[in-house]
Amino acid sequence: MAEDGEYYGKHGEPRKYDPTFKGPIQNRGCTDIVCCILFVLALLGYIAVGILAWSQGDPRKVIYPTDSRGQFCGQAGTELEKKPLLFYFNIMKCASPMVLLEFQCPTTQMCVEKCPEKFMTLLKAYTNKNDFEYYKKFCKEGVTNTMGAPEILRLGLCPAMLTPSKPFTRRCFPALGQKGKVITVGNISSFDDGYGNMRDAKDLVDGVKNATVVIEARQVVMKIFEDYTQSWYWILIGLVIAMVTSLLFIILLRYLAGIMVWVMIVLVILVIGYGIFHCYMEYAALKGEPGANVTIQQLGFQTDLSVYLQIRQTWLAFMIILAIVDVVIILLLIFLRKRILIAVALIKEASRAIGHVMCSLFFPLFTFVLLAIVIAYWAVTAVFLSTSNEPVYKVFNETLCEHSRNSLCITCIHCLFAFYGGETVYHKYLIGLQFYNVFLFFWCANFVIGLGQMTLAGAFASYYWAFVKPDDMPAFPVFSSLGRSLRYHTGSLAFGSLILSIIQIIRVLLEYLDHKLKGAKNKFAKFLLCCLKCCFWCLEKFIKFLNRNAYIMVAIYGKNFCTSARDAFFLLMRNMIRVAVLDKVTDFLLFLGKLLIVGLVGVFAFFFFSGRVKAFENTAPHLHYYWVPILTVVIGSYLIAHGFFSVYAMCVDTLFLCFCEDLERNDGSASRPYYMSSSLHEILWKNKAEDPASATLQQDDEDPQMNQHETKEEDAC
Repeated sequence: MAEDGEYYGKHGEPRKYDPTFKGPIQNRGCTDIVCCILFVLALLGYIAVGILAWSQGDPRKVIYPTDSRGQFCGQAGTELEKKPLLFYFNIMKCASPMVLLEFQCPTTQMCVEKCPEKFMTLLKAYTNKNDFEYYKKFCKEGVTNTMGAPEILRLGLCPAMLTPSKPFTRRCFPALGQKGKVITVGNISSFDDGYGNMRDAKDLVDGVKNATVVIEARQVVMKIFEDYTQSWYWILIGLVIAMVTSLLFIILLRYLAGIMVWVMIVLVILVIGYGIFHCYMEYAALKGEPGANVTIQQLGFQTDLSVYLQIRQTWLAFMIILAIVDVVIILLLIFLRKRILIAVALIKEASRAIGHVMCSLFFPLFTFVLLAIVIAYWAVTAVFLSTSNEPVYKVFNETLCEHSRNSLCITCIHCLFAFYGGETVYHKYLIGLQFYNVFLFFWCANFVIGLGQMTLAGAFASYYWAFVKPDDMPAFPVFSSLGRSLRYHTGSLAFGSLILSIIQIIRVLLEYLDHKLKGAKNKFAKFLLCCLKCCFWCLEKFIKFLNRNAYIMVAIYGKNFCTSARDAFFLLMRNMIRVAVLDKVTDFLLFLGKLLIVGLVGVFAFFFFSGRVKAFENTAPHLHYYWVPILTVVIGSYLIAHGFFSVYAMCVDTLFLCFCEDLERNDGSASRPYYMSSSLHEILWKNKAEDPASATLQQDDEDPQMNQHETKEEDAC
């Protein structure tokens, strides 16, 4: 007993018998009031930031291209409404590194109705009235027939030349082609640059390439958006199938927990096994195909991800990854086969609890709606903040000394639109406002998740501590728990979510530093940064685990966050063996359930959208990237399955903590009976029988003359 006293001294005193304790305490007070006030003030500040951003921001800067005067091409209700395309006076200026640094070409840009369709220089067009009228469509206002060509060039009113161009993301780019290995533009390989010099078409390549770096991502986004417009209803059908499958699985788990767990395990192995087989067949089918042996490194980054599916190395990588996952799962099942039997019984008990609190299955929808509001507010505020800069103009000096016909040297100084910025107080602290937006997003999101956890914990604790189930339970356990959480424990939720948010924002800063130091050659700095990222990742996981259990204790006893976190931690430490045996194995089984649903729906989506099945070949929509709806369905299916299974996981965690508390408070006698069901009591004896360290405890428990206090301590394990 001296050893037990020393053990409990390290991990707190076990709970003592209290005849008045009947589950979640009703008579409780507000906790962590300071954090509650701080959270409310932060929310008011967040609303103020949003209003300020909405008053200053202009999302049109993201949608429309901007000319040299900062005007939007094609914007409805303006004089440029019928000029939706952006034209570059000298596209070769876009080959400057400044394009990548400031996202703007150092050449005049103007909005036009159509892109140039033929080669033409200003000097040649000036000699022909009809050609000059056509040429003036690509010049600034103020060009007249009485002005000479040198004067027009000196004032920078017209480009020196026009090249055949095609619109690409609302911008005019040279219509480049290729004849053999020769680059052409407008079917010719060389052209007059307007200053009497012949230039090769390949000189345009660098300019076009750099100019498209900024907008290529937007083009991909537009294609993805088009794919969504073509396939959104099929995506909804896939998500509905995932929801029905998850709900059906949960219902079957309620009545056939043992059978469903083993069916789930077998199906997960089979689905992953089929994935390995399919990857091998694709790998074998590409043997001998031209270009199939190119490596991913040689291919580089491609916006069309379907290109990667045409090389063998991709399918080989998929096959290896799936094989490793399958082997790991099988090995875990072999080593945990006895523990799984015990965890199945705990899942059965959780199924009974959910059966008495059926509305808990739909509570994640409430959490999802709140999270959607938080995400939408953050995204909209971020867009408005990022577009609230004012246009900044820079002076660009163009010296044109290539006019060899009359040795004319013209120096043009242009004040052109460069980028969006500003020097006001608001613009100076704009980065700080973006940081505040991200931080409050983490804080609000973690608060919403914590609110869901505390609400479910209170509802399931009401079930466990009801001596006669369900007669002793409240009429609406979920709503009662939600009311208690919001009324008394907003401060505790704000406290726990604040700690987690600080860690997450530190991780974001570390990722930012890692991105900035990618080109650095200091290996020690990289090593230190890698260690910090790993440490804070582990710390975030631990805080999430501690918060989850702290919220359970707050829901039961109504104490503040720090006290509840300490009590939960010590309770888990006093029951470390059961934590590893029951709780974590059960989490693993529930994860396999989510994996099964995602795998089944994902396989169905792959065969449907890729057109691999002839029955769906004419039904499936024609898409730019068929992986877009597949990934959407897979991610959506995981979120839906996670929503349903998170209820089970929270139920298991709550029942587990209540189970440990019950062992410490009671001894199973007539005066101090257990609140646990007979099946949970059976789990206890199975666990003790398999644990040699607790064999003596089992013998002492069977001695009816044992002192009650000793029984209570030793049952706590």
